Amino acid sequence: MQKAARNKTLATPPEEGAEYLARCLTPDALEPGAPVRDVTINGDMLAVCPRLPHACAGLVIADPPYNLRKSYNGSVFSRKSAEEYEEYTRTWLAAVRPLLKEDGSIYVCCDWESSLIIGRVMQELFTVRSRITWQREKGRGAKKNWKNGMEDIWFATAGADYTFNLDAVRLRRRVVAPYRVDGRPKDWVEDARGGYRDTCPSNFWDDITVPFWSMPENTAHPTQKPEKLLAKLILASSNAGDTVLDPFLGSGSTSVTAKKLGRHYIGIELEPQYCQWAEQRLERAENDERIQGYENGVFTARNY
Repeated sequence: MQKAARNKTLATPPEEGAEYLARCLTPDALEPGAPVRDVTINGDMLAVCPRLPHACAGLVIADPPYNLRKSYNGSVFSRKSAEEYEEYTRTWLAAVRPLLKEDGSIYVCCDWESSLIIGRVMQELFTVRSRITWQREKGRGAKKNWKNGMEDIWFATAGADYTFNLDAVRLRRRVVAPYRVDGRPKDWVEDARGGYRDTCPSNFWDDITVPFWSMPENTAHPTQKPEKLLAKLILASSNAGDTVLDPFLGSGSTSVTAKKLGRHYIGIELEPQYCQWAEQRLERAENDERIQGYENGVFTARNY
């Protein structure tokens, strides 16, 4: 079936994207401990991580399977008991820990239920700094529960020294009740539309738009994270030239966003088709560095 002209969803079938998959590495192609960056690796992260060099990443962004039954291109992640999911989380986090530099940071995405487990396990291996909650306006609700419109991101560091670029992630909002002193704006900037203020970023985000069919970044991956969300994490907790590692790359959003922002990347993904889409998006990023909701070095509130 042909897509509508405005439908930008990337869903290239395997037979049409073999050249992109051929660009990816496999675990066997990695020389243990040898430097590697700006690559997509098609394989199980538990097999790949031991072959990567220690302290190869200044930032880790992970979006592991939530504790739900979910199909990823035919591969099914089955819901586990709380004890089983806790051990699963401990296993993959322990595999990632040696890859993070001692002044590095890690962010882990989760829903409300897996958040209870992930936050606890992260305290065993890292210094937890905060829990970000972001508004995820998608889904149809529930008959006997509150509709889940939020997800969490745990923020932790390897040690006491770490990067946090506050000014890079301020959020520009319209001023609703402008305050003046001697007729001049106080703590806000006047412009043709009234005025704005660049606000200090909090750990509650209500400015994120989940990718949908008419957005160029959208893919057919079932749990894709927005580039704007990832841009905030990357700009806050890394510097230009640093390496960002994503052990559950999906369709490539972390690598693509890192590339657009002048960082190196290492992405690990089990599903070959998602690796293919990641490489297609990385190719597109060569000529298109736009990130929805981030322009000229500024993040803007929704409906700004």
